[in-house]
Amino acid sequence: MKAKLLFGFLMVGILTTSCYTEAIIADGFIEESAFDTDQVLQSYDLWYVDINETSGNGEVPFLQRAFTISFRNGTVYANNNIVGIGKTGNGFGVDVGYYGTIGGTVEIDHDVDGTWLLDVYAVNGSTIELHDGRSNTSYYLKGYQTNNFDYDMVFYENINYFLQEYSAWEKTYTSEEGALNDFDDENFLQFNTTFFQSSTDAPGTSVSDLQWHFTGDYQVYDIENDETLKTLTLAYDFLGNDYFELYVINDSTIELYHPDSKTVYEFTGRGYTQYLKSGKSPIAKKRTKTSNPIMKVERNRK
Repeated sequence: MKAKLLFGFLMVGILTTSCYTEAIIADGFIEESAFDTDQVLQSYDLWYVDINETSGNGEVPFLQRAFTISFRNGTVYANNNIVGIGKTGNGFGVDVGYYGTIGGTVEIDHDVDGTWLLDVYAVNGSTIELHDGRSNTSYYLKGYQTNNFDYDMVFYENINYFLQEYSAWEKTYTSEEGALNDFDDENFLQFNTTFFQSSTDAPGTSVSDLQWHFTGDYQVYDIENDETLKTLTLAYDFLGNDYFELYVINDSTIELYHPDSKTVYEFTGRGYTQYLKSGKSPIAKKRTKTSNPIMKVERNRK
């Protein structure tokens, strides 16, 4: 059962799991206090927002956008982009507002979304629940230190958002090995929420000058028993569903391996948008619960 708030989290190393009672510290009791709440919020460098675990029909907009959130001495930081995660703001992300703690609650004054008063509950030794009483909506956050945070996991769990963070992906490498195929002519890709576009414009063309020659559906798949492999299908009228293994090389490069032709392509992101940076950038896209379909295939790319 969850516990409203988290006393002794730092002292005993675990979150209280008794039913809304005072926490026992050694031989005595401590009273609920803002200091204890703040200690807990700062006990981890990063809180990963698992959007698929959200419950309720409402939303807290800044939590709906964030991949991670951090509480640092009264300032709230968020990683609203996959690109740059682990590097932006020394890993904490961008400054998005201020916070203060009141008993078992945290009051957040967000730069864009205003003031929110959220209840803080313990779920287990590394997970907290932030509950918005107005909308009866809960977000579940798992704590990590920056030196043990699995950044690869964030990319692969949220790869659809990663693909959408660049205005275009430019083909920057094609392997010498591999049979000739129609996809060789595609030099740019763009991924939107439900569709992709492709262009045969010459390499080096400015993103603003691109002419998108084709628009079609795409789908990212999870692979059974292989967490670090995703597959991608692009629905071309003239090609049918072109199938690729999708790999993340770094936060600006993806690899598409085409098993039918045994060709390796690399695409580099162009036109990156960083969200909520100094109030000058557009607000990030809100995340929604997603579940990629499962594909039962074996990895071809060695």
